[in-house]
Amino acid sequence: MEAIRKQATKLREQVAKQQQAVLKQFGAGGYGGSDTLVTDEAELHQHQKLERLYISTRAGKHFQRDIVRGVEGYIVTGSKQVEIGTKFSEDSRKYGAENTCTSGNTLSKAAMNYGRARAQMEKERGNLLKALGTQVAEPLRAMVMGAPLEDARHLAQRYDRMRQEAEAQAIEVSKRQAKVREMPGSPELAMKLESAETKLQDLKSNMSILGKEAAAAMAAVEAQQQRLTLQRLIAMVEAERAYHQRVLQILDQLEGEMTSERQRIEAPPTPSAENSMPPPPSYEEVNGMYASQAHNGTTDSISYFLGEVSN
Repeated sequence: MEAIRKQATKLREQVAKQQQAVLKQFGAGGYGGSDTLVTDEAELHQHQKLERLYISTRAGKHFQRDIVRGVEGYIVTGSKQVEIGTKFSEDSRKYGAENTCTSGNTLSKAAMNYGRARAQMEKERGNLLKALGTQVAEPLRAMVMGAPLEDARHLAQRYDRMRQEAEAQAIEVSKRQAKVREMPGSPELAMKLESAETKLQDLKSNMSILGKEAAAAMAAVEAQQQRLTLQRLIAMVEAERAYHQRVLQILDQLEGEMTSERQRIEAPPTPSAENSMPPPPSYEEVNGMYASQAHNGTTDSISYFLGEVSN
């Protein structure tokens, strides 16, 4: 008879373990991973809410970290571009200042203007990189590494551990109840059952309190993540927009200066004042004029003129 009783007890324990495994399989969560024997509707809702918050804040943290890495990479490559552009500017201004051309200074002027504009553009790029570092990367990095997020995650993990402990205690209570049903007159078994039930109630009470604290902390972190990340994204867009607008203004001015200089040297030369008088008449035109005057009866005056010259 005793052997049969032990076999039945062992079978019930196996069934309880199988129930727990099934519940874990179909109720797996992101950080805890189970909906269990101790759940009522309110506790289940709390657990699911905390699970969603945990997933959300983890994804938010990863996105913030991705932004920080992207901005830091942009700053590194941008700093190299500033270095190259500054050297380019210096080379252009050096050529313009030396002016080795013997036929004019048009290219020297263009080189000087380009060197000046390039220096201005690299200065604007440097300002952009500085803004991205101070206004985007640093605030997000501080939140990723900050205490509020870590504290909230620790609360959630403590809640999960307590929930698992309550699961195990619920199984223990079930086992004690089964033994009491088998031996209803045993005061020792009844006392052990009462102690197990009291411990389970304490765990469930503490778990409920801790779950509310963890959910509140995680919700606050989630709201802060969403708000701060959006603000930093907007700040990044505004900084880049201002940079490109300023660079466009510099390029527009530079293009105008270069185009004006090119038009000046390519324009046809204007005639001078000395060349504005009409050319003298040709020999044929002069002879034709004299012949016409003789034909009109003015030969006497012409003969008189010739006569005076011969005298």
